[in-house]
Amino acid sequence: MAKRSFKDSLRRMFLLHTLVPISILFVLFLLFMMINSKLLLVSQTTDAGKKIKSALESVYASYTKEMNEAAEQGAVISYVESGQGGPELFERFYSFNSRQQVKSIMHILSPDGVILASSANYGSESTDQALQAIVRRMEGQGLASLAETNQIRFSQDRYTAYTFARAIPSGSRIAGYLIYQLYEEDFQKLIFVQNNEIAVVTDSYHNIIATTSNLTRGLMNKYSLAGEPQGFVWIDKGRYYSKETYALVSQWQIYTLSAAQWNHAAYLSLAVFFALASLLLWLLIRYSARMISTRQSRAMDKLTYAVRELQSGNMDAYVYIGTGDEFDTLANQYNLMLRRLNELVAKNEELSDLRRVIEVKHLQSQFHPHFIFNVLEMLRYAIVVDDKLAQDIVLTLSRHLRYSIGNERDQVVLGTDLEYIAGYMKLQQMRFKDRLNYVEKVEEAAKAALVPRLMLQPVIENAIKYGYRQRQAVSIEVVGCVMGDDLVIEVKDDGGGMSQERLEEVREIMLSQNNRAPHIGLHNLHRRLVLMYGERYGIRIDSAQGEGTAVTFLLPYRKEEADVQGAAGGR
Repeated sequence: MAKRSFKDSLRRMFLLHTLVPISILFVLFLLFMMINSKLLLVSQTTDAGKKIKSALESVYASYTKEMNEAAEQGAVISYVESGQGGPELFERFYSFNSRQQVKSIMHILSPDGVILASSANYGSESTDQALQAIVRRMEGQGLASLAETNQIRFSQDRYTAYTFARAIPSGSRIAGYLIYQLYEEDFQKLIFVQNNEIAVVTDSYHNIIATTSNLTRGLMNKYSLAGEPQGFVWIDKGRYYSKETYALVSQWQIYTLSAAQWNHAAYLSLAVFFALASLLLWLLIRYSARMISTRQSRAMDKLTYAVRELQSGNMDAYVYIGTGDEFDTLANQYNLMLRRLNELVAKNEELSDLRRVIEVKHLQSQFHPHFIFNVLEMLRYAIVVDDKLAQDIVLTLSRHLRYSIGNERDQVVLGTDLEYIAGYMKLQQMRFKDRLNYVEKVEEAAKAALVPRLMLQPVIENAIKYGYRQRQAVSIEVVGCVMGDDLVIEVKDDGGGMSQERLEEVREIMLSQNNRAPHIGLHNLHRRLVLMYGERYGIRIDSAQGEGTAVTFLLPYRKEEADVQGAAGGR
């Protein structure tokens, strides 16, 4: 894939950082309007259903209570049986009816369906027949009370929509029936709620009790959308959101419907405005991006060329721009950086060589005083006790010093170093007798590896020095093997070991780059290995109180033959 130039990238950046946010904002705005409109629609429809339910349950409860109380009132029973107490009967009814949101008509009928009293001014023959049918049904089915949907026309074209009927008891017989019929018009006023287009109340058989729109009436006064799922529905080519609310006590279903006609014209005009504004802004930004990118790309091309030359190793890749702006300042700083970099590279090469030689030599020289001091102490006692032992010590020490001082090579074969470690241990065993045990378990392949001269001696010295502080006898074991491309050597002793706190302190001293503690043996040894092989290599120390200490060496596995060939190839 071809790389874009700075000019093209700058122009593309301007376009992306303007058009993309505007487009995202436009899409988010439309989504917000659609989601917010739907949530508002659902909320308004649901709230309307709850308000209507609360009002209707109050009406139902009020009429149920009144029917039960009035049917057992003495004035009502007296009027049915003797025709007396009419004023008290009607006074109770009008007092109750005036307090109701849904007004009603009261009727009192005899058991055979004769109308004994009615609050209606006029009743047609069909009205009388409807009332008589209610009484006959209750009489035939033995019903003490009845609540049902029925539409009956009264005077001035007023209709009742719902009927409450209650038997009037007199001892063990039925003296008559009390009937309340609720006006449909009052139901419609009650279910008309603000922010809701259509409300419908039906009984459990989907017969409409009241509705604010006749568009919902089907055949036989049934709700036309009965059985339709809740959600969005269509009524006379209009889209509505429908929500059903169930009134448990009355067993009425309340349907609230709100219009869901989106304002497509407003959305379209908004979309056109955003499109035109985005197009105009895109043209302006594109022109500005072309002007800016053309001017700035010349200076950037020079800087880019200089950096590429520097990447290829040309340390003299200086650049001159001379525009007097920020790019000119950047070029001057680049040139200053390149000059300083050349100076630092030269100094770093010189200091690195000097530091490496001085530090390695210095670290090597610090390994010998401990060993010589210990051997001389042993020799002093041996001269007094055993002349032959003293001579053996001197000869062994002489060979050891000749090896450690006279050999000019920094690295030796591990097998050779182990031979002199064995001589060193012989000197120590002359001193400690059978209280010092030394075991060597090193693979033959590992013995052929190149290692720093006298690498193991400081660790073994420490094992002897600190081991006898807590134990009468000490065993030291050297184990070595080759693992992949690495050489692993472990020096273990069964001395007293260290506490966890002391172990953490020793590890911190050993890993620090600049050690100022008085104990420098392990630190110097670890630094020597890091300088020679890199940060991945070095030593690791593990110890447990009362159990002993183990020091593990990790070095790259290099054989003498490979090292010689590599050196010859380098020359």
